[in-house]
Amino acid sequence: MSNVDERIRGALDSDDHEFLESLGEDRGVFRQLGDSFHGPMKGWTILINILTFLVTILGFYAIWGFLNAEGTESLIRWAALGWIAWTAQIALKGWLWDRINMLNILREVKRLELRIAMQEET
Repeated sequence: MSNVDERIRGALDSDDHEFLESLGEDRGVFRQLGDSFHGPMKGWTILINILTFLVTILGFYAIWGFLNAEGTESLIRWAALGWIAWTAQIALKGWLWDRINMLNILREVKRLELRIAMQEET
């Protein structure tokens, strides 16, 4: 650890030290996913997860319908429904992972802000 880091840690009060320690721990994917259910976007995150689940069920239903279809027209309709469902699922999961990545970036920015504030105090 550098001399600057040691000076920063020495200047921290207990709350700041506890906050920095919580930022420093390695977080797994499930913890990151759980963190997305907090804050002002909590409702949207819940809605996106419910929609993802429903679209996944629709996708499996479309696969089942496709495998049991009679005739070309029916096959095309089931395939189109399956394509729409799985594309929607990809888009919804993309939104969710973008949200998780944004929270990780905000976390790092907060860490930098705290370090800069501690540096300015010394």
